[in-house]
Amino acid sequence: MPETIDTAGETDTNSSIDRRLAVEMVGLVLTGAVTAVMLTFIALNWLQAYPVVGEWYDQFMIAGQWMDYYLGTNVFQWSFMWQQMATGVLIGTVAPLIGTFLVHREMALIGETLAHTAFAGVAIGFAAGSLVGGIGTPLYAALIVSIFGAIGVQWLAERTNTYGDVPIAIMLTGSFAVGTLIISWGRGQRGISIEEYLFGDLSIVGAESARMMAVLSIVVVAIVLYTYKQLLFITFDEQAARVARLNVNAYNTLLIVMTAVVVVGSMQVLGVILVAGMLVIPVAAASQISRGFRETIYLSIIFGQLSIAGGLALAISQSLPSGGSIIVVAIAIYLLTIAASSRQVMAISTH
Repeated sequence: MPETIDTAGETDTNSSIDRRLAVEMVGLVLTGAVTAVMLTFIALNWLQAYPVVGEWYDQFMIAGQWMDYYLGTNVFQWSFMWQQMATGVLIGTVAPLIGTFLVHREMALIGETLAHTAFAGVAIGFAAGSLVGGIGTPLYAALIVSIFGAIGVQWLAERTNTYGDVPIAIMLTGSFAVGTLIISWGRGQRGISIEEYLFGDLSIVGAESARMMAVLSIVVVAIVLYTYKQLLFITFDEQAARVARLNVNAYNTLLIVMTAVVVVGSMQVLGVILVAGMLVIPVAAASQISRGFRETIYLSIIFGQLSIAGGLALAISQSLPSGGSIIVVAIAIYLLTIAASSRQVMAISTH
């Protein structure tokens, strides 16, 4: 009697995979479209003094008024709201992108360290501004200090005989100590206040900081695309990469510097205390249900955007801090993926 092959289960599995891939592609396309719109706004806002660009900018803002009319909101007609949303969307893309490499290399703590380094940089920027006059946003000082801090962490890790996380802990506590000393001194001199950068505040996101975030995001994405294979190699087999004569130290430094750049751009919305969450939580959520590294990147970016969208909606509608709102939504998504992965395991075990 010929053997009967039951293909029903295999067909259902293939159909489920196809639906999953379709949903992921839709999410990526929507993420790309929203990111493109936000970059377009930042460019139009930046160059609106030019006649033709100014007309396009006016049409963009008119479209925002129509969006408010049809949605019953009071958000999209205001330029400063677009700046805040654009900055958040860019954070939701680049933070999980870099975070995916960090999490798989068990370097999640480096984001927290560089956030504290950026905190010292903001304090230095405020102090310098109070002494010599307005020098623009303190994020530039934070960017410079964070990049040097990232290089310093990598230098210590390469040249000391301590455990790998010791240089990170030293830089974390040391930079935060420097920041607190400068703030304490500054409050006695010129009334420096830095609370907005500690907890995140949408009100500090201006046109200049939005442009800064746009430029940093484009640079980070371009570098990751160009060096993806090398970063992937050192992420999963650093020893083999060294045997293959890949300059592992240089790529490690590049990854940490990109992390510093992302942290500085994100701290204005998320705050120093919570910025590391956007590097880790969407990636942790994606890892629960993904089936490969590339899919983890895709899903983490999608979850990052959902966290930003939900968190900003919560913060704006309820007048809550943006950083806490975004992280709470991200954690909710993480818990949902845990529940979804548990159901998948149960379904497989009972199949």
